[in-house]
Amino acid sequence: MNITFTVNGTPWQVPASRGDELLIDFLHDDLGLTGTKLCCGVGVCRACTVAIAASQGEAEEPAAACSTPLSGLDGAAVTTIEGVSAGPQLLPVQEAFLQHFAFQCGYCTPGFVMASKIFLDGLALAPPPDDLDAAIVSALGDHICRCSGYVRYVAALRDVATAVIAAKTNNP
Repeated sequence: MNITFTVNGTPWQVPASRGDELLIDFLHDDLGLTGTKLCCGVGVCRACTVAIAASQGEAEEPAAACSTPLSGLDGAAVTTIEGVSAGPQLLPVQEAFLQHFAFQCGYCTPGFVMASKIFLDGLALAPPPDDLDAAIVSALGDHICRCSGYVRYVAALRDVATAVIAAKTNNP
């Protein structure tokens, strides 16, 4: 029996005997995808955030790669920081992080990008939240930045989210 899932659109299959292996180890060791960062190792800091959809085409949810076993991925679609954009083009939120000087060391940034991408994807499909700032804090609140760039991350995401909401309002 095998565990089958995709990573950044590429299908993978691993023996069920590897089910206890953690996603972060698979990403780093098997695929050479090191953009997802290991920090606390217990899913608290959220530096290792990836996007996981239960199956191809479903809404993505944030997940801590350091505490997600491969056994929980059967049929799932995983997106890592390496898979968020095609080519050299940055996501609007990545551009906003740069414009706001949101990060210092950058270690936590892939996790913030992934959480922001998932938030913005959901925002594009759903009605705008009653309290945008509270929704942003909810999306990013569990992420730990040792350099304390929180205010800048939130401001950058607010700018992009406001643009997404405005675009939806102007093009219903």
